[in-house]
Amino acid sequence: MPDWVRPVERGWVVRDEVPGPDVDEFAEPERVIEALRRRSTGTLLAVQHPHRTPRAIAAGLGLHDALPAARATLATLRRTAYRPVTDVVAPYEVDGPDGTACGLLCLVDPAAVDAAGHDRVRHSEQVYPEIVADRGEMLTGLGHATSAAMLVPVSGTNTLTETLRAAVAGTLPEITTVDSGGRRHRLWLLGPGRCQDTVLARAAEHPLMVADGNHRVAAATAAGLGGLLALITAGPALRIGAFHRVITGTGLTRDDLVGAWRAAGLTVEESDAPPEPGTVLVRCGDGMVRVRLPGTGLDHAAVEEVLLRDALGLAPDGPHVRPLPDGREPPTDADAVVLVAPVPLSTVQAVHAAGRRMPRKSTYFTPKPRSGLLLAELTRRQGGN
Repeated sequence: MPDWVRPVERGWVVRDEVPGPDVDEFAEPERVIEALRRRSTGTLLAVQHPHRTPRAIAAGLGLHDALPAARATLATLRRTAYRPVTDVVAPYEVDGPDGTACGLLCLVDPAAVDAAGHDRVRHSEQVYPEIVADRGEMLTGLGHATSAAMLVPVSGTNTLTETLRAAVAGTLPEITTVDSGGRRHRLWLLGPGRCQDTVLARAAEHPLMVADGNHRVAAATAAGLGGLLALITAGPALRIGAFHRVITGTGLTRDDLVGAWRAAGLTVEESDAPPEPGTVLVRCGDGMVRVRLPGTGLDHAAVEEVLLRDALGLAPDGPHVRPLPDGREPPTDADAVVLVAPVPLSTVQAVHAAGRRMPRKSTYFTPKPRSGLLLAELTRRQGGN
């Protein structure tokens, strides 16, 4: 059995539904705060965002000082909403309007290398250092994973999907649930034995690229954790959605934006057609404009470096620029939303093959595993800090 892909040694599987609001709906801090204002106790959302509960905000608590409350809430939830499991892997299938993923939930060593010294787990995107720091503090402070990164094989002929479906054929799933987006999630549990060994060997057959969870993987590596909860999946029908950029808190008007971009030598024209590779559609006020990007081949890089940094003087990782996954509502104080076309999978693969990374928050792989169905205890790598 591979040592870098292994079972969840000590975990908890939800008895019924994940406690609280559907945590996977929430990404922007404002939406998390509003959801916790409506229900702040006894929820997984309060565990994942303890510094955004009404009590923490009223007391002026940062993440570090709010972690004890998160640990206490998690301990209560484990007793009341979950049941313990040991030495299990979890075949998992999610299907819905944004694709189908059949994979294996298990622990993966984020810093594992092969005999030649090559990383077994490879990042697909650059990361925000401050998010990595927060995620690392959360993982080590909780000592548990409440959600899974999504990893996909990057080479070779892959039979993982067929192997997993054969392993659970004719058996009922441990969990069947439908999320707020209409996706059906099914989870099975496999204990020690030949079947578990087979699916683990198949999951570890090839190097893995991070499709979702680059910050969690980086945080687990930096924190010296020997394992991270992950869904290893080869699809069979993964999709890449768009990741946009929001300009907020600047006071810039439509005329300000258009003038700055034209002064930078960019072509700006009236349009409401959907964005396509090489262009972006900018929603500002009640109007729309199309901006033609320089021919870098990576639209998100051109947006961040040319449209935002060079033309507007905005740091792409600063307080006035936010990433926004397609389908999510922008914040109410948005000055403009820069709509970027989805990145083709071939582009992601080509960038990865060249040993480079995509810009931060540029690929939105779907469908994702649902948070909170399986919790996993995390331990530090032997000799880790």
